Amino acid sequence: MYKKIIVALALDHGISETALAKAKLLLDPGGEVIALHVYEAPAGMAGAYISEDDLQRARRTAQQRLEERIRDVPGARAELVNGHSGREIAEFARNINADCIIMGSHKPGLSDYFLGSTAARVVRHAPCSVVVLR
Repeated sequence: MYKKIIVALALDHGISETALAKAKLLLDPGGEVIALHVYEAPAGMAGAYISEDDLQRARRTAQQRLEERIRDVPGARAELVNGHSGREIAEFARNINADCIIMGSHKPGLSDYFLGSTAARVVRHAPCSVVVLR
């Protein structure tokens, strides 16, 4: 069905197994699964109190956790990018010509009632199909 699927993973949520299983079901033979995590460094004043070494260590830890999540998915590769999640997921999909993004959505609050804010942004701006899992 799809040749290049991005599975957007927030490493602090428990949707990874479900999202990766869905990717395997939707993937064409010979297709590619890219597990993507967007590392968002602490912003504002919080960022001023964190050393560059600590930021690099946190990024390495995120990369290791991402690679652990895809260990049982043959042919999958891990990608870690920096930035704002919603923007970076859509931009990454555009840059690699992905034809599907699979991602989870948290239980929404009043301001983002139908989808979580990141999922809503990706759905609006993605250049391809988006599968949102609850």
